[in-house]
Amino acid sequence: MGFGLAVIAVLLWVWCGVLLAMPYEVGPGFSGSTRKCEARLFTDEGTANVGRIQAPCADERDWPKVLAVLGLSVPVSVAACALITYGSLSIRMSKHAAALAGLRESDAREEKEKEEEKDGEKEKGRDGE
Repeated sequence: MGFGLAVIAVLLWVWCGVLLAMPYEVGPGFSGSTRKCEARLFTDEGTANVGRIQAPCADERDWPKVLAVLGLSVPVSVAACALITYGSLSIRMSKHAAALAGLRESDAREEKEKEEEKDGEKEKGRDGE
């Protein structure tokens, strides 16, 4: 689940990068023709909120829209990091618990063998008398 969310967050980052760095076309407006626009990251013009009255390029890809995509990736990234951390910690704790259980089992086996040896020596001592 965490890795799936991480993939989604990466895709949102890539989408934000594409929106900022790639040139684009604005569909037919009142004139009926398409207009080629510079990438938002490399233009000196303002956004739709600040700038010329008729700026179809700025209206098409305004900064708040692009930053909304980036902002959406933040909670997805945080959730992905939390789930990946929780999952890897759970796996490590399970391995640690299994290792401890194995050590306890081997200690119990050794104790049992020592007791059996002591019992065997006591029986030999009684038989020799």
